[in-house]
Amino acid sequence: MSETRIEKVRLGTGGPEVGVQGLGCMGMSFAYGPTDLDEARATLERALELGVTLYDTADAYGAGENERFIAPFVRAHRDEIVVATKFGLAIDPADRTKRIIRNDVPYIRQCVEGSLERLGVDEIDLYYMHRRDVNVPIEETVGVMAELVAEGKVKHLGLSEVTSGELRAAQAVHPIAAVQSEWSLFSRDIEAKVVPAAVELGVALVPYSPLGRGFLTGAFVNADRELGDDDFRRQQPRFTGENAAVNAALLEPVRKIAEGRDASLGQIALAWVQQRAAVYGLPVVPIPGTRKRTRVEENAAATRLVLSEDELRSLEPIAGQVAGGRYADMAFTSAGRE
Repeated sequence: MSETRIEKVRLGTGGPEVGVQGLGCMGMSFAYGPTDLDEARATLERALELGVTLYDTADAYGAGENERFIAPFVRAHRDEIVVATKFGLAIDPADRTKRIIRNDVPYIRQCVEGSLERLGVDEIDLYYMHRRDVNVPIEETVGVMAELVAEGKVKHLGLSEVTSGELRAAQAVHPIAAVQSEWSLFSRDIEAKVVPAAVELGVALVPYSPLGRGFLTGAFVNADRELGDDDFRRQQPRFTGENAAVNAALLEPVRKIAEGRDASLGQIALAWVQQRAAVYGLPVVPIPGTRKRTRVEENAAATRLVLSEDELRSLEPIAGQVAGGRYADMAFTSAGRE
């Protein structure tokens, strides 16, 4: 596939226009072990050259360190990119190794000021509620987010891991540009209710972990044996123990298609996610994470790969056979509350 800039799409009704694939920045400085920071910086630049314009971070990624890491790039290309960040996952004062969910008004206001400062910008392009605190009415949470828009601190609003009902309630308060949730060949729970609600309301989907945190690329088979002690994936049931062996076997149809297409496993997995836009009739902008220029080139090329009906049928059964949940505790996901 020859190199061209990826196509563009609009996030939601009145949302920002972005490349049809974004870049998840979390792993550049958090969660997935040691990083070559110079290569990660070069990856940010290479992604932009390829037409990737949505860059995703959060204040929870390394207690703000990820925002600080991408800040020079954001400022250097302020008029070319859309920066997305999030609030809602706070450090537990009783145990600083754990997170708690907070959506209360004072906390949100504290978070937005912190993110603005760390990113070095006057306005956040897309501001997400990272996780839902069920003890705070979502209308209240989105209400203060709407105030941030009116005050010029935020341009567009997003929600992460919300149910269809929560999305509808939020949309009634203020337009929501995008819903971020896990969506991949291994994770399809949002298709039951969240995706139809997004279609109905004109909201875009921004799938995170579209490559199953690297598992769908064949990069590793068992997190316990192959990944470092500080790698977040060692905590996820799908990638460890007997589950890992079961799930590794599910990659065979992906591998077969990849071989026939002279493509990588990751490109097939990404093409499947990108194609959900045509299947459901809504904007879909996955945000695969990478720290290498070669990978961002590979990922961007997948936006031009269209799978056949036969290929799609061969991939259809995979999600229903996956062993283990996408988190050890699913209570904080939309699937845990639908």
